[in-house]
Amino acid sequence: MIEFHGYFRSSSSYRCRIALNLKRLESRFHPVHLLRDGGQQKGDAYKALNPQMLVPAFEVDGHVLTQSPAILEWLDETYPEPPLLPQDTMLRADVRAFCAAIGCDIHPLQNLRVLQYLAEEFGAGPDAKNAWCQRWIGDGLAACEALLARRPAARFCFGDTPGMADIYLVPQVFSAARFNVDLSAMPRLRAIHAACEALPAFADAHPARQPDAE
Repeated sequence: MIEFHGYFRSSSSYRCRIALNLKRLESRFHPVHLLRDGGQQKGDAYKALNPQMLVPAFEVDGHVLTQSPAILEWLDETYPEPPLLPQDTMLRADVRAFCAAIGCDIHPLQNLRVLQYLAEEFGAGPDAKNAWCQRWIGDGLAACEALLARRPAARFCFGDTPGMADIYLVPQVFSAARFNVDLSAMPRLRAIHAACEALPAFADAHPARQPDAE
């Protein structure tokens, strides 16, 4: 059994929930509230599990897996059906680049600890933090729209079945909505997001449907 430590609103945890659903894998969920008690991820017990004090973390057969990109790759290698990455090596590189555009260039700048630092060290209030997120999420998703515009039209990011790119995109669109990012100039991303949300694997992974949702 996979022991899944996560938080309902965490984009990285959201990705893992989608992947588990697509793979039809069971897990036992352990909520880690990132704000309660000063941040439960900072407590001694969780810090011993993951010294980075980040979610998600998977416990599997005595191993602790951290960082959602590594967890997702492990899931795809260990449970190859349905595949999350294409077989073609060039296309696989394109998918990984798309995922990195979100996971490396957008998501870290909206991370809770970054927003807390902006508030604590620079006095950024809610409006300033929203403006920060709107700038970097908006710019990043506009680049993702342009990347997909180079490709033939498809139901999902890289074809007619959902995969790794969609797993990254949907949580990022959720975050965009949280921070009131205007996606009106991104019709392809909006259409793909709608196609994903129509699937139970994505709908059931939505933060509002999690046991620790608030």
